[in-house]
Amino acid sequence: MMWDKVWVFFAVLLFTYISKKITSNEPNKIKFHFYFIVYYLYGSFLAAFIWPFFLLRPKDIKNARFGASLLSPVTKLYKLKWDLRNGEILSGDQGAVIVSNHQSSLDILGMFNIWDAIGQLAPVAKKEIFYVWPFGLAAYLAGVVFIDRNNAKSAYETLKMTSEIMVEKKTKIWIFPEGTRKKDRNCNLLPFKKGAFAIAVAAQKPILPIVYSPYYFIDEKKYIFDRGHVVIQCLDPVKTEGLQMEDVPELMERVRNQMEKTYKELTKEILTNLPPDYSHSLANGT
Repeated sequence: MMWDKVWVFFAVLLFTYISKKITSNEPNKIKFHFYFIVYYLYGSFLAAFIWPFFLLRPKDIKNARFGASLLSPVTKLYKLKWDLRNGEILSGDQGAVIVSNHQSSLDILGMFNIWDAIGQLAPVAKKEIFYVWPFGLAAYLAGVVFIDRNNAKSAYETLKMTSEIMVEKKTKIWIFPEGTRKKDRNCNLLPFKKGAFAIAVAAQKPILPIVYSPYYFIDEKKYIFDRGHVVIQCLDPVKTEGLQMEDVPELMERVRNQMEKTYKELTKEILTNLPPDYSHSLANGT
């Protein structure tokens, strides 16, 4: 009995300590990781609840749209504002390849928040996510396409099969061509992988570039996760009609340059509009 009381006492102390850290106005490690943990746990909880319903129409992209509508409210917890610009570009009734820069797992949350503007969408994700159950199972049943980033030939074949859905069902495919998250704060995007562009050329479907503005409100080194405003800028569609496979490298570099230019412009805009005394992330030049 005595040890039970001791454990209860320490449990109460630990809970009180963690609660104070989470509710503190000052950045700290516990609060920083808590925000991401809630995001992942919320997604896992919903996945565990809804995946059996997805069995009624397995791998139907309507499942993904429904799941996105349930996950997008997490935005309110983070007090984030997603500002979609030129969203009408995404609403076209045709298949297309969406490419966007990749900074954080929050990019997925941004995708969820603009899903309705896109309509028919099949996101592409690395295969490792499939094994994170129950989320990976729900994503698979929702029509998410998993590729092996370490096997270029296999990844291309998977995307090639997916392109048939893009053409036949007028579905858009969302790919992060950088392949991994850009962790530094400079304005240069990582080199692009050619898969998305090769598929667009093979299907003769347009590329729709999307650029997320920098997450100035997040700083992993200082454990800052503040409220913030993210601009999701849609660029003009890039046509691929008449292009051949030998045109892919030039096409890829041209799109990357356009996106990088836009990212730099958005960075400048964000910095200009921050309060003079704002000392977080980009404002510190980090």
